[in-house]
Amino acid sequence: MNFSDLNIENKLKKSIALAEFKVPTPIQSQSLPISLEGKDVLGTAQTGTGKTLAFTIPMINKLLKDKQAMALIICPTRELATQVMETVLKLNIREIGIGNALLIGGESMQKQLRQLNKRARIIVGTPGRINDHIERKSLNLSKVKYLVLDETDRMLDMGFTPQIELILKFVPKSHQTLLFSATLPENILKISQKYLNNPERVSVGSLSTPIEKIKQETFQITLDKKYHELINQLVERSGSILVFVKTKHGADKIVKRLKYDGHKADAIHGNLRQSKRDRVIRGFRNGNSRILVATDVAARGLDIPVIKHVINYDLPQVPEDYIHRIGRTGRAGKHGSALTFLTKNDRNMWRSIQKLIDPDFKVKEEAKPNNQKGKKFNKKNKFKKKFSNNKLSKKKKFKKFENNYKRKFKNRKIPKNFRFKKNKRK
Repeated sequence: MNFSDLNIENKLKKSIALAEFKVPTPIQSQSLPISLEGKDVLGTAQTGTGKTLAFTIPMINKLLKDKQAMALIICPTRELATQVMETVLKLNIREIGIGNALLIGGESMQKQLRQLNKRARIIVGTPGRINDHIERKSLNLSKVKYLVLDETDRMLDMGFTPQIELILKFVPKSHQTLLFSATLPENILKISQKYLNNPERVSVGSLSTPIEKIKQETFQITLDKKYHELINQLVERSGSILVFVKTKHGADKIVKRLKYDGHKADAIHGNLRQSKRDRVIRGFRNGNSRILVATDVAARGLDIPVIKHVINYDLPQVPEDYIHRIGRTGRAGKHGSALTFLTKNDRNMWRSIQKLIDPDFKVKEEAKPNNQKGKKFNKKNKFKKKFSNNKLSKKKKFKKFENNYKRKFKNRKIPKNFRFKKNKRK
């Protein structure tokens, strides 16, 4: 199937050709025919498989047919919302010309108000800022006929459930809903039952298995040698590198050291203003900086085709984020590599990640030959026996003394009212 075979408006076919989208990915070829019929879709696929285009094409086609309808796309992060809008703008050429607005935090409210006043019919935004505009009464969702919840699992992880439910109160009941996610936990299924109307289930690949074309490696290391090994890896590898760390402070600290050591590096995390984030991502895309050090804010939705390597300097807080992190490389069928630094403190989290990737991991672990733990336990027991023979406990000592005392004086007359009292500790 090609995009030209789709039952869509000719203007949209032309814009797809101009944007050089040629062959649909598996998630696109499966979901597009369903969503173009107006049915609800519950779509799951690995990150980097082209979910954005899977909901953008039916959206524009619907708005071309219904000149009064609006579309709302809700994303978990500013970065993802910005990238979704970039895809929208690629297809929304001058001949189509549908008004749009990007509603995200960290950007000028006045700019967003101007966009909304120009009869914006495509709204892309994060839950917090969308709710801000609803409260201001600058956003009217009464004509929304097409709703997309993108990276829904991430939104729920970030605690956006109340805000999403508040937004959906203002959306008419008669609308088409597309819910896309990289993973499918139970809370997603509950939301789909509540807000989707007889959805068609579309799933591509394993939800917990990283993309096959990504070469995964681990490196056992101590904390004090992490940075030096990072330098070694940066020298050995060619192409752009995305380094994941745990904290914002850690990201800034590593970038400072990398720049001091002569490397072109930049950081991206939650403390940056949106304009600064955009500049950093643009510079990384254009090759101005070869190394991007990021917190998990960049783990999802960051679509930069040039990333050749991902280095997990620190492990993520949640096992699922490991899959999203390494999914930043190997995009759109390309090869990529992912290296993970492991210290002694990372054992439990790494086991959880292994279990997520391979459900039989625990079985394999238990199937190992007799553990040394049993031997150690026996040694401890021997030591206890030895110790107990050499040094008697206080109770046993006292009993021995009592028996000796009785034996020594058994032939003597015991005075009346005499009792052998134990010494009690005060």
